[in-house]
Amino acid sequence: MSARTLDLADTAAAEAFGARLAARLKPGDAVLLSGDLGAGKTTLARAVIAALTGERDVPSPTYTLVQTYETGSGVELLHADLYRVEDEGELEELGLHEAFADAIVLVEWPDRLAERPENRLEIDLETLPGDGRRVRLTGSGSWERRLSDV
Repeated sequence: MSARTLDLADTAAAEAFGARLAARLKPGDAVLLSGDLGAGKTTLARAVIAALTGERDVPSPTYTLVQTYETGSGVELLHADLYRVEDEGELEELGLHEAFADAIVLVEWPDRLAERPENRLEIDLETLPGDGRRVRLTGSGSWERRLSDV
């Protein structure tokens, strides 16, 4: 595994980081977003979705669990929020494991996943004083080589 840490000064910096990340995502990539409530997981996911789809009004999938989008290049993009998942059986119904093969998948609260996909970028967000965030990036699979590009 490969890792690095970035500090983002504010929401605008987090959104810019999300756009940079989006430009590097490929089919079969999973981005696993961890952090406490309010750490910025949904903000980062929305920035990635906006960059890839042009969608600006992106709802949080807290209650629907998964929102599906199509990127400008026709790749399916799934945004999952697993906060309310209590049983592993619920995950099978969501179709995430199938999507890991050929879609771009953003997962908030990935600790609910029993199995993590091979090509994954794990992002752990931590709040800093003010509006800042510390972002710890850990790459597995193809992300070990690609991590320095983000």
